[in-house]
Amino acid sequence: MVCGSPLLLPGILTHWLAGEARAGEDSSMSPKAPHFPARAKRVIFLYMTGGVSHMDSFDPKPRLVADHGKLVSADFYGVKSASATSWLRPLWDFQRGGKCGTEVSDLFPHVRACMDDICLIRSMTTDHSDHTQATLGLHTGSFSVARPSLGSWLSYGLGTFNQNLPSFVVLAPELPYTGNQVWSADFLPGVHQGTRVIPGAEPIPNLNRRALSAEVQELELGLLERFNLKHQEDRPTNPAFAARIKSFETAFGMQREMPDVLDLSKETDATLELYGLERGSTKGFAWQCLVARRMAERGVRFIELIDVGSEVGSNWDAHSDMRSHERLARNVDQPIAGLLKDLKSRGMLDETLVVWTTEFGRTPYADAPTGRGHHGRAFSSWLAGGGIQGGIVHGKTDDYGFDVAENKVHVHDFHATILHLLGLDHEKLTYRHAGRDFRLTDVSGNVIKDILA
Repeated sequence: MVCGSPLLLPGILTHWLAGEARAGEDSSMSPKAPHFPARAKRVIFLYMTGGVSHMDSFDPKPRLVADHGKLVSADFYGVKSASATSWLRPLWDFQRGGKCGTEVSDLFPHVRACMDDICLIRSMTTDHSDHTQATLGLHTGSFSVARPSLGSWLSYGLGTFNQNLPSFVVLAPELPYTGNQVWSADFLPGVHQGTRVIPGAEPIPNLNRRALSAEVQELELGLLERFNLKHQEDRPTNPAFAARIKSFETAFGMQREMPDVLDLSKETDATLELYGLERGSTKGFAWQCLVARRMAERGVRFIELIDVGSEVGSNWDAHSDMRSHERLARNVDQPIAGLLKDLKSRGMLDETLVVWTTEFGRTPYADAPTGRGHHGRAFSSWLAGGGIQGGIVHGKTDDYGFDVAENKVHVHDFHATILHLLGLDHEKLTYRHAGRDFRLTDVSGNVIKDILA
């Protein structure tokens, strides 16, 4: 640490990075060729915390409406219930959207208008109905122990286009379930860890230079360079040290480039209106979506947007009252549609894979008078752009939305498909750790070929 600047270093490894023999680990951030031609160059991953109800959003169930209030037989879901429960109808009506006519509820009217560009998957399934385990599995492919995040795997497999910005950024005002494990690199080199950006006066710690002037900072960092090089002489193969130095170098580049990324003052009134963002505001999902587009333009490989945190009552975990979905949907609906339209108008959607998902769905029967419980057996997600067929629906659930009836898509299949669209074979993208080759999809996963353009 030098004069209160613990993160910010210039290109102190200039001659290291010039040759593989001296710092092979750092070259991992250079752009890498995929396993085969990619359809997408980047991912914008929209994550809704808490478990969005598929029956109230993207999976209409007329039978559930007809049987509203009727008692559910314990035999239906395979367990003897200690107390009777009843079917709960969706609180919002469904209407057709786009030329394709895909039905979406009134929770998401703006997204509904974009369905011609969206592939809706109504047959998602996961291994757990616990927030922590399901969130971990959705992000890392592991439901029980910490593993590298999807964004970290893409960073490791493909590198970055812009050495002055992180390859993996997370826009998260609040921490989700599992906290920063959602963007952890775990056993992958530390440079592939996600960088969290939050709205407000200090979106990233130490982003502003603390030295008295640029000249003073150069002197400080020149001295620090000598110390680091001397330290490295005794530890020439220490990957943790190399990763830390590389992250410091990126941090210095961020001083120059990130302020411009986060400066929305030059965006037009029309663009701000498209996202539903008030000029000068950094609140809400609209700010996250517009910043995500600006990061995508500047070469960030994987950008995750997390709408809300894990605090009880603040997210989509609607045990007591499904009407809480309305407030949360209002926060994200127009910004998401604005992002899709903005990317498309700029010619970026074809090379940007936009993913919308949550960790699991909700029960078709009541958990409280107007609430629903956790449900991992079936839920909905969708993808757009980046080599995906728009205007289609893949898979379906039974008449109540309880179980997958056709074309089941496990989280591992979801991950395998995302990697495939980025030109990566999920069975070949591996990393040797603790005596075995690990991969995002563990020992499972199939690419969903029917949804590819």
